[in-house]
Amino acid sequence: MIDPLDGTTNFVHGVPCYCISIALVDGTEPILGVVHEVTRDERFTAWKGGGAYMNGLPIGVSVRKELQESLLATGFPYDDFGYEAEYMDLLRELMHRTRGIRRLGSAAADLAYVACGRFEAFYEYGLNSWDVAAGVLLVREAGGKVSGFRPKKDPVFDEEIVASNSAIHDELLEVIERNWQRQD
Repeated sequence: MIDPLDGTTNFVHGVPCYCISIALVDGTEPILGVVHEVTRDERFTAWKGGGAYMNGLPIGVSVRKELQESLLATGFPYDDFGYEAEYMDLLRELMHRTRGIRRLGSAAADLAYVACGRFEAFYEYGLNSWDVAAGVLLVREAGGKVSGFRPKKDPVFDEEIVASNSAIHDELLEVIERNWQRQD
């Protein structure tokens, strides 16, 4: 799976956060991932069972254990506003329960930044598999946890993702469950 330019809108507008994202997937399982954040010249790599790296050096997720001490990242869909109210309710609650929420405009960068400990978590809906496949592996290999908003959802193929440092994952999912009533 290749996303030659994740963060296209940023690129078009000259905002310095966009990535090249490449993943090798076996069925539904990412087994090799590369995210290159072009403007920072940071290359994040991972392979299943081999750890995660930034520019060749090992990386790991943040060690923060409380949602209230965590910095989160999210994104907003550009064409699917059917769940806008639920998503805004979720955003509002997380604004009050965390250190802050950032919106970079590149899911690949968001996931790479969870993997290297810059963010404690990332969540979003409406994404494509090529947006997240490499980043899912990065987070897992860096010691994090990745899931859908609900237990049976596949974070790569079901268009909703929660990636975290593991320590805050369950608490974050509880907040999402309270606010996300989307029925599929």
